[in-house]
Amino acid sequence: MKRTMVVAGAAAVVLAALVGCGARATGGEGRLSSEELQGRWWTWASSEPEPTNPVADQDGSACGRNQPQDVWFLAGTFGTQVERACSIPDGVPLAFPLVNTIGSSADCEAFMKTAEGSAVLDGEKVDADAHQAETIEIRSAPGNPVTGMDGTYTATGCGLWVQLPALEAGEHTLKIRGQADGFSVGVDYTLTVDAAPAHT
Repeated sequence: MKRTMVVAGAAAVVLAALVGCGARATGGEGRLSSEELQGRWWTWASSEPEPTNPVADQDGSACGRNQPQDVWFLAGTFGTQVERACSIPDGVPLAFPLVNTIGSSADCEAFMKTAEGSAVLDGEKVDADAHQAETIEIRSAPGNPVTGMDGTYTATGCGLWVQLPALEAGEHTLKIRGQADGFSVGVDYTLTVDAAPAHT
């Protein structure tokens, strides 16, 4: 999707559709606030160069990079459809966007008019939340393909987001679809939740 960022007077257009960063739980039922969810996810998604970036990942081999301990983020793609296999720890909630963008308030207003998507976990559709324009802080690594910028800066974020409680141990399927402004993304995840070790 198109992302227009205005930072310190400079504008950058980034093409991407992304899913998933983690953080301290704020808000009801252990859920992250909109500002923290988006800011931490974008920071996570832009923390790696292209060869190891979770958004550019073709098979799930990069899904565990830079994950926080309290939330597990998932990523979409740069406009293609992929299948990924990912092992995640027991007891950790998931967070990811169906489709999202960063830019100005006007960019977000236009983006959200056409944004739609779905997430299906083990054959059951799960609810998504629409996050409108929110000022967020992003910390990006040099050479990342997500924002094309590095350093710490603010932007306006928006999109359709899903937060899920920790999954039961075992294998799960998750199908993510999203589209906006003529851009579409799809990821079919096979998620394996590792059982917590038994205490003696």
